[in-house]
Amino acid sequence: MKILFALLVVAAGMVAPTQAGINARLSQWVHSNFLAALVSFMVGTLGLLVLTVALRIPWPALSTVSASPWWVWIGGFGGAFLVTVTIIAVPKLGATTMFAFFLAGQMLASLILDHFGLLGYPVHPISMWRVVGVFLLCAGVLLIKNT
Repeated sequence: MKILFALLVVAAGMVAPTQAGINARLSQWVHSNFLAALVSFMVGTLGLLVLTVALRIPWPALSTVSASPWWVWIGGFGGAFLVTVTIIAVPKLGATTMFAFFLAGQMLASLILDHFGLLGYPVHPISMWRVVGVFLLCAGVLLIKNT
């Protein structure tokens, strides 16, 4: 089962630079990075709405919504930031360099989130080998950027 999840994550990783390129081209047609991001989110929202209805996934009860911490509802802002930044950056940096920096940021944040168990992540303390691994990935970013 872990192999299936790993393959799904690899597939999602392959979609990310493709989506960034598509959205960057869209921004040229609509003459706005922000409008391109909005269109991207609208299309994604429509797709998820169709899927949710087709799978008959029930909406949460209002009591569940009101009992949840406020911050669980703002993840879309991070997604909007991410998509908009990729639209702006990919034409200037290229897919490989942009996603190398993206990966470096992900790894640094992941170390912190795992170490402290933030946002519900299981605790995985920072170790020398984890730091070395992130350092090597960041070194890879520099190699990619400077070639």
